[in-house]
Amino acid sequence: MSIEPTDAQRRIIYQARRGLKELDFYIDPYVKTHYLSASSDEQQAFEDMLKYEDPDLLLFFMGQDTPDEPSVTALIAKMKQLRHAE
Repeated sequence: MSIEPTDAQRRIIYQARRGLKELDFYIDPYVKTHYLSASSDEQQAFEDMLKYEDPDLLLFFMGQDTPDEPSVTALIAKMKQLRHAE
């Protein structure tokens, strides 16, 4: 059974499409398999993460910088773990 996204979730999913292949490597699989079933707190962290510019996100995923929000830091760590566990 698949979860039908709300209009707000559809907007966030659309915003998740980034211009850098390196970011899509992590973000696309998360959106496709985890975002809709995530807790409301995790969905909020994902929305907060998307407010960052691509160059900043790339630094976060590469471990060269950290976001201001601990929830975004935790989500990025989860996304990296999910992708590298495949």
